[in-house]
Amino acid sequence: MPVFMFIGQAAAQWVPVEGPERNTMCDCAQRHPILCIIPPDILENIARNGTPEQRAEAMNTLAVDNTMRAMRLAQRRRAPRGGDRRLTLATPTKTRLIYDAHNDTNLPGELVRSEGQAATADQTATEAYDGLGHVWDFYYDIFERNSIDDAGLTLKGVVHFNRGYDNAFWDSQYMVFGDGKLFGRFTASLDVIGHELTHGVTEHEAGLAYLMQPGALNESMSDVFGIMIKQRVLNQKATEANWIIGEELFHGTHLQGIGLRSMKAPGTAFDDPVLGKDNQPAHMSKYVRTLKDNGGVHINSGIPNHAFYLVATALGGYAWEKAGRIWYETLRDSQLRSTAGFTRFARRTLAQASTLYGAKSAELKAVQDAWSQVGVKV
Repeated sequence: MPVFMFIGQAAAQWVPVEGPERNTMCDCAQRHPILCIIPPDILENIARNGTPEQRAEAMNTLAVDNTMRAMRLAQRRRAPRGGDRRLTLATPTKTRLIYDAHNDTNLPGELVRSEGQAATADQTATEAYDGLGHVWDFYYDIFERNSIDDAGLTLKGVVHFNRGYDNAFWDSQYMVFGDGKLFGRFTASLDVIGHELTHGVTEHEAGLAYLMQPGALNESMSDVFGIMIKQRVLNQKATEANWIIGEELFHGTHLQGIGLRSMKAPGTAFDDPVLGKDNQPAHMSKYVRTLKDNGGVHINSGIPNHAFYLVATALGGYAWEKAGRIWYETLRDSQLRSTAGFTRFARRTLAQASTLYGAKSAELKAVQDAWSQVGVKV
């Protein structure tokens, strides 16, 4: 039996949430918040442990994130599931726009590059343009999806957002990049770009509520597809890849770690005096019950992340060929509720594996084994 979570301020309602959570009043789980790559617990650790300059920048980043979330709540909307097919283009066309916010917070800023135009001298603008293109190519080439909404949405990126803003986010309209100071360039990490834009895919398909287990699944879907986009560009098979999310953010820094998250070994990505220690669990026995970070959406995503890694490496080949297909069709499954917890999601992956590959297939067994290994009972 599902429990219920209170969602929203402007349109208060109780929404059922499946999983081990308890009834709790929560006003931070709007359907379309800004979705940031750097979790708030890491920023809070920086605000406690960093140098005076790092603390000030972390506090600024947290303040801006909270303001943007409040703005998103005020103007939130429900995306049509599966995209608005009435707007689907006859011939899918990749369209990108890159803006420069010039270290301001007014979006989108100055248009600096449109689709087909030559690169500017700004490295971050070039990386953002290329990254958005790789995401569009992946979804179209692999899943025949017409942009992230499957209806030809123009992909818009904004670079140089704010000053001292150590984060990147998707707000349903723009992929926004801070310049990063403690971390490396956010535009340099393709899986970060893929992660954030995949929130748009989830928004237009399952619409997974952004709290507790549904929110952790939302975050996990972004990690899953973000890492596959990177692996495709690098031409890496599942067993060849390192499965690290955001490793480029640690390049050229003094941070003690290899990235933000490890799908191969959740909880091992970093252990740093400023950032703190990676606290992601890989098994339900370590599930973190908390009201922070919308109920631990960035923390507990380690469990479904690890399940996908186990499926992909068990099946071999390229991750998007079979494991990715199962996860994509699950995301599009009409029986996957926006409030789905880990168990319901796992069951839908089993159903999709059976439909795609057969009731006695190796693919179905790999999915069954993976969920068993992370302690999700199906």
